[in-house]
Amino acid sequence: MTTRVLFVCLGNICRSPTAEAVFRGLRPDLVSDSAGTAGYHVGEPPYGPMQASARARGVAMDDLRARQFSAQDFTRFDLILAMDADNLRNIEAMRPDGAEMPVHLFTDYGSDASAVPDPYYTRDFDGALDIIEAAAQGLAEALD
Repeated sequence: MTTRVLFVCLGNICRSPTAEAVFRGLRPDLVSDSAGTAGYHVGEPPYGPMQASARARGVAMDDLRARQFSAQDFTRFDLILAMDADNLRNIEAMRPDGAEMPVHLFTDYGSDASAVPDPYYTRDFDGALDIIEAAAQGLAEALD
């Protein structure tokens, strides 16, 4: 069975689609997706400045579109990873009774950071990408 991983942030236009794109480059044999806990940007492509930073490092994500996290994701994925503690709490608040799906912070997999700061607000797209790349590498190795 193929492992299915879901990356989750707030709007699904910066952090989580970048994590999805970086991870699929490292582990194309696994299924990855991304979502946002809020529905602000459903159907939109990743944020332009985030795409530009990723593209500069050889990561393409222009094919991705934002979607909102739903309770059904607990049954569709084997691992759900939140970009920060606020989104982790939002995910857990939607957990259906009996769902045992593990939900973790993405940074638990190989970054010294405690979270991936939202570059939509911080404007530090490269800094977010540094953290995402480190965590994605750790996750890719952990799922070997």
